[in-house]
Amino acid sequence: MNKAQFVEAVALDTNMTKVEARKVVDAMIRATVQTLRDGDRLVLSGLGSFSVQHKSERIGRNPRTGAAVK
Repeated sequence: MNKAQFVEAVALDTNMTKVEARKVVDAMIRATVQTLRDGDRLVLSGLGSFSVQHKSERIGRNPRTGAAVK
């Protein structure tokens, strides 16, 4: 499901217009992104929990050239 299909599903389920549903979905995405940028964790019961995890760099390989890449 892509964003347009998600907006349509929300609109059908809530009896909103697609324009109103898109505003709701966009607001939800903005709030999620801002929460994660602030370093906080977002927990939506029944959906999942979202957080940013910082990991140390590792060495990978470019599959085309075989060169080492961080």
